[in-house]
Amino acid sequence: MSDNTQLIILEKILMELGWQGPLREGLEKLLKVTSREMGYKRMSLAIFDPKSQSIEFSLSYGHKKTPKYSYTPGQGITGLVVKERSPITVPVMKDDPNFLNLAFDRSPEELASLSFISVPIKRINPDNEMEILGVLNAEMGLKNISELETDCRFLQILGIIIARQASFLQEEMTRQKEFAGFLPVDHCVTYQDLAKNKLIASSKIMMAIMNQIMQVAPSKATVLVRGESGTGKELLAEAIHNLSPRKSKPFVKLNCAALPSELLESELFGYEKGAFTGAVSHKKGRFELAHQGTLFLDEIGELSADAQAKLLRAIQEGEFQRLGSEKTTQVNVRIVCATHQLLENLIKEGRFREDLYYRINVFPIFIPALRERREDILPIAEHFLESSSKEYEKQIKRISTPAMDLLSQYHWPGNVRELKNCIERSVLLCNEEVIRTYHLPPTLQTAESTATDNELPFVETVAKFEQELIIEALKKAAGNMLQAARDLRVSYRIINYKVKKYNINPKRYAGK
Repeated sequence: MSDNTQLIILEKILMELGWQGPLREGLEKLLKVTSREMGYKRMSLAIFDPKSQSIEFSLSYGHKKTPKYSYTPGQGITGLVVKERSPITVPVMKDDPNFLNLAFDRSPEELASLSFISVPIKRINPDNEMEILGVLNAEMGLKNISELETDCRFLQILGIIIARQASFLQEEMTRQKEFAGFLPVDHCVTYQDLAKNKLIASSKIMMAIMNQIMQVAPSKATVLVRGESGTGKELLAEAIHNLSPRKSKPFVKLNCAALPSELLESELFGYEKGAFTGAVSHKKGRFELAHQGTLFLDEIGELSADAQAKLLRAIQEGEFQRLGSEKTTQVNVRIVCATHQLLENLIKEGRFREDLYYRINVFPIFIPALRERREDILPIAEHFLESSSKEYEKQIKRISTPAMDLLSQYHWPGNVRELKNCIERSVLLCNEEVIRTYHLPPTLQTAESTATDNELPFVETVAKFEQELIIEALKKAAGNMLQAARDLRVSYRIINYKVKKYNINPKRYAGK
């Protein structure tokens, strides 16, 4: 297989893959697609834990299951790759004494009919030092040395591409072992768990926040989530609950800004029959409903002074009184609060209790605005595209490149909530397989919204639209210009002219 062919395959693999979904699912798909395109029989990914000096298999494709077996540096081919930090090729697995066959237990017949390649996955750490993250292995039919060297270069490039994802798995492994010392296994939090809770991110700052969630979720600590409206504070609070030992107990929500102050106390603590006009029966409050679970108080800064005092007592003492009752009720509730306000300013203005602030601010988490983490826009948009397409029963496969550009440039004053509404609207309008720029709201296409100084001239706008249509048609036709012309219902001569005018290379889309 030529280098050029491998580059085409590599491009195809990257085109098919997306990292917006759960981490492990994305890597499993990568192993599957790579095996299919390269003709490999099996692939596996092992992660190196520098603390325990162990190499553990994390994912595999083609094997019946991924083993729980681990190697040490220098042990077997996989261990040697970690120790020497360089790839190893094995022409015949049966003939290499370093091949121990401990993890997957292959038959002697298989070992005699397979070649093996193992490459390190590594990166440069902040101290400018080479760091080993894991090992990527591939099994294939027997090949000669020259063929193996070509495949080895390909796998090394693939290892560079997935280094970031491998680092996340390495952190996940470390986190699991840290938690395993004091928590049951089913309470260890992983990046996969975060993805299941629809926490989608690729930016460094959000990955740091996910690490914070993994640290605090298994504990009893009170959490204060801060950030602008629409950044996903409630989603984060729910994830903390779902990843905690209380996950089977109630998750109760109360938006403190949604009710008048005189009703907030009764909602929080409940009331007895006859406590006030209209109280015709007793009612349990949110604190009581959340017993042994989690109570999420959104917009905590809107609580009245009386409600703040009672909330402070409930948090400190684990007890409260219903309105109109002298009886004390004991509760065991984990508190997660959220606000978009600066509570420190409210304290200075005398509108928020300082002692309550310190009670709820045990573990603060700040979610930045979407415009401050633009790397997350496209993965989140892809997620909303998938969910909205399913909801409205549409076969929309992706977002076009120009539409992605608009999404990335927009400043998103409404944050993730606005992005969700934007994609949902686009899905409703779209009757094609691709979301295009004209499906997006007009606000995304103005000079003000895109943070540009000037609107595009009419001629340039039309040209961009033409390029988009031609490129999409060429992708669909696998680079065949004649078929693209038929699909666009124009002559071949026009397509040929436009391709040359916009410097589009049809061969780039061949085989896609």
